[in-house]
Amino acid sequence: MSDFGLNREKVQAMLTDLESEQIERTISTTDTDKFAQAICAFSNDLSNTSRNGYLFIGVHDNGIPCGLKASDRLLQSLGGLRSDGNILPQPVLSVSVFSFDAGDVIVLEIQPSPFPPVRYKGKTWIRVGPRKAGANEMEERILSERRSANVSMFDMRPCLEASLADMDLDLFRNRYLPNAIDAELLANDERDIRDQLAALRFYNTRFDAPTNAGVLLFGKNPEYFIPGGYIQYVRFKGNDVAGAILNEKKFSGHLLGLLPRIDVFIDDAIIAQRPVPVTTLKEKTVKNFPNWALRELMMNAIMHRDYESNAPIKFYQFDNRIEISNAGGLYGKARPENFPNENDYRNPTIAEAMKTMGYVNRFNRGISRVQEELRDNGNPLALFKFHHPGAFAVVVTDAVYHGENQKSAIEGKEEDLKTNSRKKVSIPKETTRETTRETTRETILRLIEADATITALTIAELIGITEEGIRYHFKKLKKEGILKHTGPSKSGKWVFLTKKNDEQQTH
Repeated sequence: MSDFGLNREKVQAMLTDLESEQIERTISTTDTDKFAQAICAFSNDLSNTSRNGYLFIGVHDNGIPCGLKASDRLLQSLGGLRSDGNILPQPVLSVSVFSFDAGDVIVLEIQPSPFPPVRYKGKTWIRVGPRKAGANEMEERILSERRSANVSMFDMRPCLEASLADMDLDLFRNRYLPNAIDAELLANDERDIRDQLAALRFYNTRFDAPTNAGVLLFGKNPEYFIPGGYIQYVRFKGNDVAGAILNEKKFSGHLLGLLPRIDVFIDDAIIAQRPVPVTTLKEKTVKNFPNWALRELMMNAIMHRDYESNAPIKFYQFDNRIEISNAGGLYGKARPENFPNENDYRNPTIAEAMKTMGYVNRFNRGISRVQEELRDNGNPLALFKFHHPGAFAVVVTDAVYHGENQKSAIEGKEEDLKTNSRKKVSIPKETTRETTRETTRETILRLIEADATITALTIAELIGITEEGIRYHFKKLKKEGILKHTGPSKSGKWVFLTKKNDEQQTH
C-alpha cells in the first residue's frame, strides 16, 4: 500500500473505470519515455483538478491485468524516475504493487506539482482528456501563472529591487536555454524574454521582476541583492582558525560563472598528490582528497544553503582537513534520524538549474557516492554536522595526513613489539581483520564526536556494515570505559568517559 492512501479495492475500481484525465494504462514495462511523460502530465494538472493521477503498468486498455510479475528491479527502476533528474522540478510520486488473479499491477500515483510547469527532458507534457500532449505557449503560461500563487520558497520569490537590466540575458539565451528546453521547441519559441524566463521560474511576471533564483543564476551583480551569495575560501596554517592565513579567496558573481571557477580551483589549488613508499623499491601516488567528492560537497552547499542569511558559504582548509559550512540546516523531509537517506530541497529552482547544467548528476545519491570515493582514496568517511539550528557543515580529513598518522601508529606498535619481545613477552601479530576492526572503531568514535545523538543504524549506513556489527563495537567501547549512553535508547546521547587521543580529536 502506498503512502498516498491507495488500497486494493480502490485500485480494482479504477481498473474497471474508463481511461480519463486522472488515469492511464499500459502493458509496457520498458517504455521509460512513456512513463516519464505521463508523470510529467499528471504533475502539471493543467485542468487544476487538484487530484492525483494514476499510471497503471501491466494493464490492458480494457482494465484487465496482462499477467505481469513485478520484480524488485522493475520497481526500483520506476521509483528512480523521480530522482534521475530528467523530470524537473522533481515530481511527487509513489510506487505500489497489487496482486490479482490475472497478474500484478504496478501503480504510480502522482501528485499535482505546486511549481509547474514540470518538464521531461526540456518538454512540458499535459493531459488533454484521456490522452497526453505537449503543451503549447498558452498552456505553459497558464501553468506558470498558477505557480506564482504557490510561491513560498526563497529562490522562487520575486527580487523586487531587481529588473531585467540587472540580468545577463545573453548568458540565459546562449548557455542555459539550449540545455533546458527541447531543441525543436526552442527553435519555434517566439515568446518574449520575460515569458521565457518566467517559464523556467527565473522571472515573476506578476511583479515584473526577476526571481531570487534568476538573480543568483544570471544576475550581473547578485551580491548587491543577496549579500551572502558568495563563497569564502581560507587556507589556515595548522589545524584551527587561530593559525596564520596562508591563502584567501572570495568566489562571487552569478552561479553559472561561479560553479566552473570552483571546479577549476578544487582541481588546481586544493587537490595535491605525492608519491608514498610502499616498499623500498615501490611507490604509489596518493591524493589528499578525491576531486569528485570535494566538488560534490561544495555543490551541495551551494544548492542547499539558506540564501536569506548574510553569511557566505565557508570553505576552510587546514593542514589535516577541509571544512565546508553553510547557513541552513536540514530542510523539509530531511531530519537527523533519516539523514542522509532522505533529502529535500530548500532551493528547488537552483537545484533544477544545477542539474540542467550538469553540476548535479542525480538527485539524492551524492552523499553515498562521496563516502565511496573517500573510502576508495584512503580518507576517513566525511563527518556531517547538522544538529546546530540553522547551520550545516561537513568535515573531510586529508588522506595523506591520515595515512602518515596511521604509519606513525604502526611504527609505534612495531617498536613496542620489539621491546616486549626482548622482555620475552609474547604479543600476537595484528591480522587484517583486527586492523579493520580498529579502523571501524576509530570511525565510530569520530562520528560520535561529530554528533553525540547519532544512532547505530545511521553509523551502519555510513560505514557500510551491519547495525549488529556497530552494536558489537558499542558494547566493547562501553565495557572499556570509553563511552556511555545517557537518556532513552532512541533519543539519548553518547558521552566520552576518557580523553580521546589526538587522532580521534582531529576532525
